[in-house]
Amino acid sequence: MIHGTPGVVKRKTIYFTAPRHVELCEESLPALGAEEVLVETVCSAISAGTEMLIYRGQFPQLADANDNLSSDLKYPLAYGYACVGRIKETGSRVDRSLLNKLVFAFQPHTTHFIARMAALLLIPASLPADAGCFLPNMETAVNLIQDAAPILGERVLVLGQGVIGLLAAALLHEFPLEALVTSDCYEIRRRASRDIGIKISFDPNQKDQPAHLENNFDLAIELSGRPETLNDALALTAFSGRILIGSWYGEKRAEIDLGGAFHRSRIKLISSQVSSIAPELRGRWDKARRFEVAWEALKRIEPQKWITHRFPIEEAEKAYKLLDENPQETIQVLFNYNA
Repeated sequence: MIHGTPGVVKRKTIYFTAPRHVELCEESLPALGAEEVLVETVCSAISAGTEMLIYRGQFPQLADANDNLSSDLKYPLAYGYACVGRIKETGSRVDRSLLNKLVFAFQPHTTHFIARMAALLLIPASLPADAGCFLPNMETAVNLIQDAAPILGERVLVLGQGVIGLLAAALLHEFPLEALVTSDCYEIRRRASRDIGIKISFDPNQKDQPAHLENNFDLAIELSGRPETLNDALALTAFSGRILIGSWYGEKRAEIDLGGAFHRSRIKLISSQVSSIAPELRGRWDKARRFEVAWEALKRIEPQKWITHRFPIEEAEKAYKLLDENPQETIQVLFNYNA
């Protein structure tokens, strides 16, 4: 709810103040500019990857010109990049027909914000608000598949079935592959993977993994967020195969076995991150085209079915604690707002 003295809009914003500490701060918004809109937030999604690294204090404090969202970070900070809201006021130079339209913003968790329309994306009328919160992860999944470039008849493995892993697996399930297999430590996520139609989704911590999978895959996509999982990918990828690494590990480190079979394997290790488009695609692809593909994929896949928990913003500490201490109970956690 917009409140405060007349002419002054106040909002509540989540701030990360130290490792495993969040605060809900009230602050005033500046006056609305002529080319700006005031957005009242409906819902926003917590990233169980990047955002939890920030919550735990595991992010590297480095500047990266290619990644404005996840570089040069330091406490205290507001963070988040999956916000859906409704336009409640328009500046004098903004089309009034936009009032009450649902929009997406790469915006930290907050009850209200001011932005130029150029920084917002109108949500298709056929999509519910909570589906719109998945746009950044879907764009990431689209980018991963473009970088991976799966080939007709290939055997593909996706390691990690968090939201991005599930979205990538759902997109790959639309391809004519010989085999598609997934892996995750948590049963709730393996079950969601099987619900997509994937026949084999195994626990990487179990010793009785299917033996026939070793050195079997043409393509492995590493999305677990655990650097040690790269060893699983190396063991499961076939000669001259490729491993696409989409996880951001932050400051997490692990010993990677590059001294054994890898030396002769001709396996390619490929990094993939959504902030840029692969050079070989830039002549034909831009962010706008990739977003259009992502919107259409959201309509087909309906990822809102993977929302396991919803919290009011006032219970932010409880939401992050759940993801930190009991991730096995979660897939996607959302903040709902009184909009």
